[in-house]
Amino acid sequence: MLKVKLNSQAPEAIETAALVTWAFQGPPAPPNTAGGGEDAERMGDESPALPPEELRLESGLAALDHRSGGRLAELSAAGELTGKAGEALLLHQPPGFKAKRLLLLGAGKPEKFSLHDIRNLTGTAARYLKGRGVSEFTFWFRPLQAGMSAGDAAEAAVEGAALANFDPDRYQTDKKNRKAIESLQLAGLVSDAEQGIRRGLIIAEAQNLTRELVNEPGNRLTPRIFAERAAEAARQAGLSVDILDENRMRELKMGALLSVAQGSAEPPRMVVLTYTPPGWSEASKPVLGFVGKGITFDSGGISIKPGEGMEKMKYDMAGGAAMVGALRAVAELKPGVKVIGVVPLSENLPGSKAQKPGDVQIAMSGKSIEVINTDAEGRLVLADALAYARQLGATHLIDAATLTGAIVVALGGVHAGAFANNQPFLDAFQASARAAGEKFWPMPLDDDYHDNITSDIADIRNTGKGRGGGAINAAMFLKEFVGDTPWIHLDIAGTAWLEEGRPWMAKGPTGICVRTLVHFAEHFGG
Repeated sequence: MLKVKLNSQAPEAIETAALVTWAFQGPPAPPNTAGGGEDAERMGDESPALPPEELRLESGLAALDHRSGGRLAELSAAGELTGKAGEALLLHQPPGFKAKRLLLLGAGKPEKFSLHDIRNLTGTAARYLKGRGVSEFTFWFRPLQAGMSAGDAAEAAVEGAALANFDPDRYQTDKKNRKAIESLQLAGLVSDAEQGIRRGLIIAEAQNLTRELVNEPGNRLTPRIFAERAAEAARQAGLSVDILDENRMRELKMGALLSVAQGSAEPPRMVVLTYTPPGWSEASKPVLGFVGKGITFDSGGISIKPGEGMEKMKYDMAGGAAMVGALRAVAELKPGVKVIGVVPLSENLPGSKAQKPGDVQIAMSGKSIEVINTDAEGRLVLADALAYARQLGATHLIDAATLTGAIVVALGGVHAGAFANNQPFLDAFQASARAAGEKFWPMPLDDDYHDNITSDIADIRNTGKGRGGGAINAAMFLKEFVGDTPWIHLDIAGTAWLEEGRPWMAKGPTGICVRTLVHFAEHFGG
């Protein structure tokens, strides 16, 4: 685990492999000096007059420039230091500093600067430096923007650095000495940042657990192996664990989930993780239900997918992995609300016993489902998982799933889709998403769409009629299994996997939803 500590020294006095901070583009917004600590005040007092406009060095770096003997102003005048987002400027043996390196990262316009930018900046620094063999660095906080607390800033910084340590190359045998950031110092913050450091480490480790699970190949993370690993992580965090096998599923008449699993020799599982806060009683309300799709490999079944890109379908359990990660963090942070996590696990393969287009399955709720396309299997396993979460006592439901290609067409890889049957519930969730730095776009779920999933032979069909509104049709299907329970469906098909890496994050699994779900559980009051 990443080691993090606060450092109260002046930036020029810190002995570190690299001193890192940010540079704004243009004049900065008015600082919140109380959030930046005593060192920020001292550096501000010693700052020289603003440099001439033609040097273009923004005033927040004037103190550092003074210490460096004008090196930063020279680089700014040469156009090498602009503060534009994505810029990285590395100085070796910077004059006036005990640090071996000074790394300045462009942060863009100051009026748009947020905690999300701090997270990305420390992540960028970590990946930039570890790629050059550096294993520790110090992130110096300039005076924070108005409204930012030291604790929140520390949390975001730690998350960014810890998330940047993840790489998807686990099975590359030639990488014996893997590069990583082992320790991080945070300078320029007041002492109340300690709690933010703790939270940042807990949440980032949970998100990286999710990413590790999503990254696993299908042969190394079957439903049974997933269940075992989830149970191990849960028990370490103090969660209660229950794993349903196929026999218990039959007893509960989970026909929708079992229909997906019947095409594979690998039996299904359902993982139930429960966090119960101290002093909770059966009369206590509310109870959050976190439900995540767990298809450990999706070939499409009889309605088989094209071969190109099918290897990525190991990620079809990203929603389930997010719930495991979120529950682990919840157990360590101990909010006052009970949380039940339900993850239905199966493969979707075209074996000799696989279900066929035209089959009719009976879900746990008693609803009959006409299977039009066996590649629309995620909604089938979620149907029984949502019903079971309600049976276990969940009064509010959130599910996450890599459910449809249609959401990728609609929103690309920036926003996940968010569908809900209760607007205040969705509003509260969106507030948590903004705080966590994750993006979910509200999608329609009007009753007018219901006709798209009506069937001539059964209650409903598992795909819509025609090609339009695929993500909406899938959400409308799930809505059939939640009744009047406040519910949010998150379609993360376009955001659970990065096709190309970002400066602050490796390509591959992102761990989306974990930070938002944890924040939501901590602040939810029903």
